[in-house]
Parts: sequence; C-alpha cells; structure tokens
Amino acid sequence: MRFLLDTQVLLWALSDPRRVPESVRRLMESGNAEFYFSLGSIWEIAIKRSLGKLDFEPDLIADSAETDGHLPLPILREHLSLVAQLPWHHRDPFDRLLVAQSLAEPMALLTADAALARYGPTVHLV
Repeated sequence: MRFLLDTQVLLWALSDPRRVPESVRRLMESGNAEFYFSLGSIWEIAIKRSLGKLDFEPDLIADSAETDGHLPLPILREHLSLVAQLPWHHRDPFDRLLVAQSLAEPMALLTADAALARYGPTVHLV
C-alpha cells in the first residue's frame, strides 16, 4: 500500500512522532508500505517559514524525510489538472494539491484535517 503524508503529518513524523497514531508508526516501521511526501509540502513549509509561521527549514525537512525512508512525490502536470476539477470542499491550495496527488497516483492521503474527508475514501484521518 502507498500513503501520502500531508504536511502536518509529515512534520509530526519527523519532529514529534508520538503525535502520529501508533498504528501508522508501526506501519512505517514495518517496511510493508511506501510513504511519500509531496514536494508541495516542502513548498508550503518554505512559504510558511518565510512568513514567520513555521520554524522548520524546508531543505532539512526534505532531507530528514528521505533519510527516514519517505519518498519524494514531485508535482506533475496531471496533478495540477486534477486540482482544477476538485470540488471546493477545501480552500487551502496546498491541501487541494495533496488531494489531487493522492487521487492521481493513487495513494491514501494521511491527514489530521477532517475537512479533507469530504473528498472521499482516498483521504484517511489520523
């Protein structure tokens, strides 16, 4: 199975793993699933850092994610096309990109944002 970590879950996994549900942590450690992080999340972290909203260094987050075995997911043209087709259940452009990526690849999106659940079964609340 393949999972895409939303930005918040990615930051939890790297900086405070206890916030990630135990079942997800066990799956991460088992090696029986692939975990991805979107380069859109790294972009989001970079923007929020430049605005003073986050203290995380985008390059270090990406490096740490890869060191932990998470795979980078680039932003592809088909992801962007799918964003334009999504209903407006959610207004955050980064979250909309993650939903589109999870649908296009396909993979389950792991998120703590309950509003994203309206996009259907590809979204898994943690």
